[in-house]
Amino acid sequence: MRNYLEFENEVKSLEDELSKLKDPFHKEGISEVDTKSIEKIQNQINFKLQNIYSDLTPWQKTLVARHEGRPKSKFYIENLFTNFIKLSGDRLYSEDEAVLCGFALFEGRSVLVIGQEKGDDLESRMKRNFGMMRPEGYRKCVRLMKLANKFNVPIISFIDTPGAYPGMGAEQRGQSEAIAESIECSISLEVPNISVIVGEGGSGGAVALASTNKVLILENSIYSVISPEGCASILWKDPSKSQLAAKVMKISATDLLKHKIVDEIVPEPIGGAHRDRDEAANLLRIVLRKNLESLVAMPGSEILSQRKNRFLSIGRETRFTSLIGDKSENKILNQIKNLRNKKLFLPIFFSVVVLFFLVFYFYI
Repeated sequence: MRNYLEFENEVKSLEDELSKLKDPFHKEGISEVDTKSIEKIQNQINFKLQNIYSDLTPWQKTLVARHEGRPKSKFYIENLFTNFIKLSGDRLYSEDEAVLCGFALFEGRSVLVIGQEKGDDLESRMKRNFGMMRPEGYRKCVRLMKLANKFNVPIISFIDTPGAYPGMGAEQRGQSEAIAESIECSISLEVPNISVIVGEGGSGGAVALASTNKVLILENSIYSVISPEGCASILWKDPSKSQLAAKVMKISATDLLKHKIVDEIVPEPIGGAHRDRDEAANLLRIVLRKNLESLVAMPGSEILSQRKNRFLSIGRETRFTSLIGDKSENKILNQIKNLRNKKLFLPIFFSVVVLFFLVFYFYI
């Protein structure tokens, strides 16, 4: 049974009607299938989906990126690569099921594949820890990236995580150090390194594997330093302002491309990748092939230099405030500044008062 998002109600009604028309037994007795009506309704569905998905808000794109039917990394690995050999363990602690790693063939070329995996049902999601990697997962990736670099094998990573796992055990085993090591390793490789954000790219958990030569993003995916809910909770102490936070944070693919955080947007089928998974894989294959061919022709030193320059140039050309043109967004930024000023004013005021009384007590 297909799961519909809140803004797809009209599409749901049309598809319910379409399914009845396709069923010759939906009326009493056997009736003839009305092909003309079926074609008409299908065209209406495509038209509705085209209109809806061409004008999604950042929050609606967040919902699409998190859609339970959206193709996950495991699906892309199984459909884009052949001879995949899964490799496990960080040689220090254990295996992390939240990330799939192994060597495979992409159109006849050997590659290392890394994929953050959320899972497709409750059992697999619990096994995969909902895509939230632990330190051993990042250390496994570092181990295999160094191996790929040694044997001159390109790397392709699929990003899909709400963030690194914040549990006590993960922190005790060096979560931040593992993420930092993964970023350092990704930046210092001399082999082509491509990352694809296929769903939700959250925080340092995503950046750890997305510090690559090319950062690709699917049309309805998101990439952010924190979730919209987390941002709303911190700035406004109100999680219900998640939609506003999603707009201000510039997390959609178009905004990210405009700010040069990502390099290319991968188109999705009409209605999102979850409506036609095979077509989504084919569209991604074309973009991956093009980018991989352009990178493998470069020498190792040039690959390393291109990657470093790419990340060092982010944010240098234009200040963030100059990119804000919407008056409502300016108002939001002013609210944030006022909130910050209020938080700073009270501690400073009380510090001055305490200092005054101390001077008065000791010297008068």
